[in-house]
Amino acid sequence: MSYINIPLDALSSRLNLNGLSDQVRSQSLGAKFANLKPISEFLDLKRLSKPADFGDVQSRISYNLGYFSSNYIAVALMLGIYSLLTNLTLLFDIIFVGTGLFVIGKLNGRDLDLGFARATTSQLYTGLLIIGVPLFIWARPIGTALWLIGATGVSIFGHASLMDKPIDTAFSEEAV
Repeated sequence: MSYINIPLDALSSRLNLNGLSDQVRSQSLGAKFANLKPISEFLDLKRLSKPADFGDVQSRISYNLGYFSSNYIAVALMLGIYSLLTNLTLLFDIIFVGTGLFVIGKLNGRDLDLGFARATTSQLYTGLLIIGVPLFIWARPIGTALWLIGATGVSIFGHASLMDKPIDTAFSEEAV
């Protein structure tokens, strides 16, 4: 049986993904959203065009991922919120488990005494596990995550590959 070798290093170096990830990690969250481009520039229909070849696609993606990075983060966040709002079972389970962990943590190791029943923190964690895990599996988180990855990838890479560079950037690259 022969294996297919995919040169991931060559792909990531041609798209400059390593430099982009270093740039994204070095900025704080406030600085990322401070660079948010106006919606009129982000959705400028006059700059939408079909790329000539794969080299043009690569240069557009490389430029636009850096230039519109804050906008792409906002798009990914909006799609994430949309995916949780359309999968209410998953949203309920996340809120249920988070609230349960918060309340159990507030007990500081003491037992929960309701007057008619007494539960130790171990019993509370077990009850949370018994309810939370099956509900989480029933909420189809893998399907939601795969939809989110696909929708984000298509939206971001589609926009980045179709949005042409500004004219002043194109002329400055030719001069070099």
